[in-house]
Amino acid sequence: MASNNNDSSAAQAANTNEDARAELTAQVEDLLHTLSNKFASVSSEIFAKMDEMSRRLDNLESQLSNNKNKNSGSN
Repeated sequence: MASNNNDSSAAQAANTNEDARAELTAQVEDLLHTLSNKFASVSSEIFAKMDEMSRRLDNLESQLSNNKNKNSGSN
């Protein structure tokens, strides 16, 4: 009978360990999914800011070129 209880206790411990591993795996997967979403969001924001900076630099370059042409045309 004692052997039967030990087997039952060992089976319960194994099930508890498997449940804990499954829960930990689920938590880690959830964390990785959340981090992946945040990274994608931040990446999109960075690319949008870079595009805006590029447009602003193009406009500035165009304005500088226009001013240079005006100044050389008036001399």
